[in-house]
Amino acid sequence: MSLAPRVVLVHRTTEYEELTARHGTHGQAAFFLSSRGRDIAEVAERHRRAREALTAVVSAIPLTWRQARVERADLDRFLFAPEDVVVVVGQDGLVANVAKYLVGQPVVGIDTDPGRNPGVLVRHRPQDAGALLASAHGGSADELTMVEAVADDTQRLVALNEIYLGAAGHQTARYRLGLDEYGGAVEPQASSGVLVGTGTGATGWLRSVWQERGGGLPLPGPTDERLLWFVREAWPSPSTGTSLVDGELTASGRLSLTVESDRLIVFGDGMEGDAVELMWGQTVRVGVAGVRLRLVG
Repeated sequence: MSLAPRVVLVHRTTEYEELTARHGTHGQAAFFLSSRGRDIAEVAERHRRAREALTAVVSAIPLTWRQARVERADLDRFLFAPEDVVVVVGQDGLVANVAKYLVGQPVVGIDTDPGRNPGVLVRHRPQDAGALLASAHGGSADELTMVEAVADDTQRLVALNEIYLGAAGHQTARYRLGLDEYGGAVEPQASSGVLVGTGTGATGWLRSVWQERGGGLPLPGPTDERLLWFVREAWPSPSTGTSLVDGELTASGRLSLTVESDRLIVFGDGMEGDAVELMWGQTVRVGVAGVRLRLVG
């Protein structure tokens, strides 16, 4: 007998919950905010909408289906199954946070705060959850390109928006940058890190760096098998160069970094707490991932 489908609800602690946990009571949290010129009513209202959205989604799950919930902080300890339907209830960034832990499961993004969230990845309203769940496995879905980093000791990291490589704390990192493309060019560098991003990431951090550089490279689309990479604040010196500071990677292209300092980290989509650590002499290669995120509708 086959198991009934399982819906995994992914959510995160709201600002209101964080405030009341830190200050103990609603009144203390209200006093804290009022002393800084803010009103807790706005924060409480967003909390109410988020919880109402979560309740509406739960109510739409068929009674015969299994359910599980996971909070953003616990994603790295949760085991997703191949038959899961993942429903992200919250912000666009929460879809990116969960993407690295999935291998082909359909993802439904539910927007808890329309107008405040861009809605790039959380595309649907809570009242649409029932129909979306019914068609999640067989319906249409966008196959979004992801980026991966693979170290020479087999450590692997996947991200939906971007991967950052650099020193912990974003201090100066020393490494040797290499490219499969551009004739296999290699350059020793000192910088505040390297960012490699996808078309989905082109709506976030990657776009801000792209704009600072004048937008000379065309941004990829979310389903394009093409990445952009940027070296942040490369420092010229007698032993380090600045000639390789941006570019694009095709589906087969790879950018490599060989560590030339005590320790570098690699993390994706802002999840610095779930990073790959690299030591002196190690090499990591970054490029288009072999997996994609299946985003429903």
